[in-house]
Amino acid sequence: MKRRAFVDTDVILDHLYERRPFSQEAFKLFALAENGNIELFVSVLSFSNIYYILRRLLSSSESVTAIRKLRIIAKVLPVNSETIDVALESGFKDFEDAIQYLTAVRAKLGVLITRNTKDYKKASICVCTPKEYMSMLRDTRSSPENRKEKKSNCATKKNNKQEGL
Repeated sequence: MKRRAFVDTDVILDHLYERRPFSQEAFKLFALAENGNIELFVSVLSFSNIYYILRRLLSSSESVTAIRKLRIIAKVLPVNSETIDVALESGFKDFEDAIQYLTAVRAKLGVLITRNTKDYKKASICVCTPKEYMSMLRDTRSSPENRKEKKSNCATKKNNKQEGL
């Protein structure tokens, strides 16, 4: 079964706009998806947010080209009124984070990749940075005797091996 993960907008922007020093790990993550090794999912919400940010930094044409690239690499997940209602009552400090998190949970994805891991402390799924995710992928591919013990919030999440790792 192919590994599946949800990608937060910050990581997507790191990749599309080559925001250093974060772009290297984001590039590796998206390269795995482009090569068909993993499946990446994004919220429909990410597209408008990304365009808004990129449009301030790039031309309209360059922004649309970047979004087209994302659309080819990642699968798009919907956001509906129920997701918004639950996000409003969720207690998240950041409303956009709540929407992203609930979108991943409702799609039964076991991993959410973001640079803002501190914003997801009460998550019931694995929340990790691109670097942590890449490390976990390497560890799950190695033999048990070669695996390093990692201190990660993902180690305590019940469904991470089934859904994303």
